[in-house]
Amino acid sequence: MKQFISALSLVVPDYDEAIEYYVETIGFKLVSDVNLGGDKRWVTVAPQGSSETMLVLGKADGPEQEKAIGLQAGGRVFLFLSTDDFARDHAAMLAKGVQFLEEPRHEVYGTVAVFQDKFGNKWDLIEQKN
Repeated sequence: MKQFISALSLVVPDYDEAIEYYVETIGFKLVSDVNLGGDKRWVTVAPQGSSETMLVLGKADGPEQEKAIGLQAGGRVFLFLSTDDFARDHAAMLAKGVQFLEEPRHEVYGTVAVFQDKFGNKWDLIEQKN
């Protein structure tokens, strides 16, 4: 039996704002944007080259969900974006205004830097050692 996590839900304030940020700034691809009626859409994005894991961008529905935007991991790093070329992706993200919270560091497991997305979520950009 094979199992894997195919998607993670990420609460955002607005579908179009989130699509623009993750696609234009972070460089993800838009996988789907389906109108479900009313104010609901099925919106998924994924890193370039990713075939198994994507983010489901869910527009906050009410005050409780709005409070969770950017805090889904309680202020810790929530998502880990692996890359095959840290320097390339770090430079591209900096050029597009991505806010890195630290300088790149070299750890025993690879090169990493924490960044914060437009909505307050903390991510690791990481190139793991082979």
